[in-house]
Amino acid sequence: MSVPFTLAGIPMKVMGESILTKLIRSADNVNDKVLIILQLHGGNDGMNTLIPVEQYDLYYSRRPNIAIPAKNSLRKYIPLDSTLPSESQVGLHPDMPHIKGLYDTGRAAFVQGVSYDKNNGSHFRGRDIQFMGGGADDYFQSGWVGRYLNQVYSPLVYPTNFPLELPNPYDLEMLDPLGIEMGNDTSLIFHQQGNIPTSISLPTGKDGLKNFAELVDGLPGFEEGVADPRGIPPEVVENSAYWKEMNWILGLEQKTDDYAARLYQVWKAGGGEEADGGSPVVYPTTYPFNAPKGIKENPLSNQFRLVAQLLSGGCKTKVFMVRIGGFDTHADQTTSFDPTMGYHAALLYHISATMKAFQDDLKARGLEDRVITVTTSEFGRRINSNASYGTDHGTGGPIMLFGKNVIAGVSGRAPDLTDQDTTNVDMQFDYREVYANLLHHWMGASETDVNDIFYGDYLNGNLAALATTVITGKNDEFVERRYKLEQNHPNPAKDATTIGFRINDTLQVIIDLMDSRGSKIRNLVNTVFEPGYHSIPVSLSGLQPGMYIYQMKAGAFKDNKKLMVTK
Repeated sequence: MSVPFTLAGIPMKVMGESILTKLIRSADNVNDKVLIILQLHGGNDGMNTLIPVEQYDLYYSRRPNIAIPAKNSLRKYIPLDSTLPSESQVGLHPDMPHIKGLYDTGRAAFVQGVSYDKNNGSHFRGRDIQFMGGGADDYFQSGWVGRYLNQVYSPLVYPTNFPLELPNPYDLEMLDPLGIEMGNDTSLIFHQQGNIPTSISLPTGKDGLKNFAELVDGLPGFEEGVADPRGIPPEVVENSAYWKEMNWILGLEQKTDDYAARLYQVWKAGGGEEADGGSPVVYPTTYPFNAPKGIKENPLSNQFRLVAQLLSGGCKTKVFMVRIGGFDTHADQTTSFDPTMGYHAALLYHISATMKAFQDDLKARGLEDRVITVTTSEFGRRINSNASYGTDHGTGGPIMLFGKNVIAGVSGRAPDLTDQDTTNVDMQFDYREVYANLLHHWMGASETDVNDIFYGDYLNGNLAALATTVITGKNDEFVERRYKLEQNHPNPAKDATTIGFRINDTLQVIIDLMDSRGSKIRNLVNTVFEPGYHSIPVSLSGLQPGMYIYQMKAGAFKDNKKLMVTK
């Protein structure tokens, strides 16, 4: 049963479950963590998303008309991380600088070669398989998110009056749907065996949700003594099968009204009606370069801004799904005159810029510790490009994860391109390993529950040894191993000293000297450096004895240290 409405102009669907509100406070493994699933609809080309650095010549030979340049170009791939093992060295598409910044601050991770056995490269079947959480031979009627929400929150039998208990006005702990899906389609991922997820489509304009809520509130209701315009059954058929079915359907409509009113309230509380949207963060709206028709505008910003507003307003929804389409790039994936431009470039920019804005927004709202975003795409693209400046359906590809509690890094190696007869990116990880570890290590589901959700043990597969260092953790050591400003030596110093620092990219490094009040006195370093460790002698001549501060800026990295000058 699907009941559409829109929130702030964004079509949305809401998945509820009848017994959940009774148990949400008592479940031992319930926490305030949120999972966002970002669907890359159409099959993302992972080879031009993460460019294999160590096999670049082979990469170029396999797709010469769309290969991202490595050098001698203003737009070339962005080296991700010089500290990675050689087989894991990758470069980012040049329109993903914001994701590079997230990675350098420990807020982005990548898992290479994600697929499943017997992947046939079908859009519809591929999406069904990954949404149901099964294999190529499975035909489950439920999705893995639906089973997770059911398994964790509903160990009891369903009441007979579903869905009339949602939202539950007697349980103020949970008035919100557990899952919200944005878009016009109802995907299998939220479905539950023997239960019906309600689908609500909420409009994107500034007053879209407000207008919808007012519309719902103004609809005629069950007026005593008047024939109900929505078709309430007459008393003569009371207690018949028809009467029960119609009341069940009308109950769904009433719950839609309840959810619409509730989501409107939390959206307002999160700043939805304010001029700045409740946050100083400005979300990107357009691709800054030339783009093909229909892809210039950013389709993700409003969706992620809405998620931030709902969470900030107090919404306790556990799983969100947002979407961006256009990845079925058989032709014109790139332009004929520049392989770094075109459909795929614009899509990757929209993802990169939006994820940076979203993380900044979460931080500004005090929500950064609660949210992880993970991508999904039905398959990757083939290794070889075609003659139409595009790529055809493949199998394996990368998954990207974003969030403060993601341990940045690259799991797995770059695809093996040595065999010229190999058509597809080889599978290194089953997609269920990634999602199983997210449910267990992030959402708090027990190992038993996770095994039941995925009908097998995917917590102890190839990703097992990496799970706690890829899925969640602290990022201090990660950043320090790649970017660090060291204490000058000697310190205290008289006429000269040496400043050491480490960077993980080719960057302009600026080191300024300031007095104890923070006023700039002189520039000590302003040069482009290659990745690695550097030790720079600096003169202190002409400085009066006292305490100074030197500050280093290099890309997204910024740090400062104290320097004591003596006579």
